[in-house]
Amino acid sequence: MQTPDDMSLVREFAGQQNEAAFEALVTRHVNLVYSAALRQVGDAHTAEEVTQAVFIILARKAASLRPGTFLTGWLFKTTRYAARAARRSRVRRLQRETQAYMDHSQITEEEAWPQIVPLLDEALASLGETDRRAVLLRYFERKTLAEVGATLGVNEDAARKRVNRGLEKLRKLFGKRGVTLTATVIASVVGANSVQAAPVGLAVKISAAAITGTTTATALIITTVQKIAATAALAIIVGLAIYQAKEMAWSSVGKGSFNQQPTQLDESTLNLSNQLGVTDSSRDEFRPQPASLQKKSD
Repeated sequence: MQTPDDMSLVREFAGQQNEAAFEALVTRHVNLVYSAALRQVGDAHTAEEVTQAVFIILARKAASLRPGTFLTGWLFKTTRYAARAARRSRVRRLQRETQAYMDHSQITEEEAWPQIVPLLDEALASLGETDRRAVLLRYFERKTLAEVGATLGVNEDAARKRVNRGLEKLRKLFGKRGVTLTATVIASVVGANSVQAAPVGLAVKISAAAITGTTTATALIITTVQKIAATAALAIIVGLAIYQAKEMAWSSVGKGSFNQQPTQLDESTLNLSNQLGVTDSSRDEFRPQPASLQKKSD
């Protein structure tokens, strides 16, 4: 008995809904379709799904296939389309699953602030001036977008874009340091926590200290800065005096010129000291002692 060709079985199934004819087609071509699908999707489970989809399409389109259709070629082409669709679907599914995982693993706002704290000021400092101003105005001064725009000289929509751009840059900077947050979470957390209330009475204390004097700690800081400045000034004075002495030693001729050197040096040093604001006591420490005092001290 002659084995019916592919299209005879297709017509028999399409015309009479002969399930045996369709089963014969599947048995004849299932290996070809599955192998092609497996090569193209690289996954056995997905290849099975693609193979099933191809034969479902064949069942639905059987009546519309032309009599001279080369069924093996048709199945091969249909497998390519189905495999391509499966790959795209798998990519979209993986993206959805990845996003779902990221959303699920996203730290909460309560957990976010302690992780942001050591990074926030450095991240803000790394922003461009425009983006930093927009973020500071919006979340540190708590201004509306309209007020941000008015301060920056732009409309409200432009202000929103600048704020969002700043938040997105912060998100990327935090991500590089291992803190994964959405821009929305950053905006909420920074807006709620960036400005803390100072201790009660601190403003009054600062005002009083600025008007009447300074605290011990502040005085220590100021004194230290002044000492550093005085030391630097004295170093400059001594260096210039030595330089001037050398210059006059080379340029002066005769004993009379050298006799005038100490007086000239003293006057130059005094003038320079006055310009730099060095105190008399500081100058005395560096003023050369007379020979008589030097002998007594020896």
